[in-house]
Amino acid sequence: MQVLDVIQAIGEPTRFEILRLLRRREMAAGEIADRFAVTRPAVSQHLGVLRRAGLVHERRAGTYRYYRIRSEGFDILRAFLDDFWTVRLRRLKQAAERLAQEKS
Repeated sequence: MQVLDVIQAIGEPTRFEILRLLRRREMAAGEIADRFAVTRPAVSQHLGVLRRAGLVHERRAGTYRYYRIRSEGFDILRAFLDDFWTVRLRRLKQAAERLAQEKS
């Protein structure tokens, strides 16, 4: 899985809202679909994208499909953002040190 896959998966508003719903608890696909003004097949496609991106786990029980957040699916995004800020903060520190040396 690549960070771009995760960003693209969460970048679509309906998928983002699905993730917000699933933060609270596991939910059945139908229960999720009832919260949106789109067709059930459309919600199913969104859930498939989230599952393939590694952001949700699907559990089958009879004819029902239940979804829950896979917190470890967000690790690659967290690492990317941490690295992004680490590089930026290092550059800021270096600039501040150069400025301090120039002033003294």
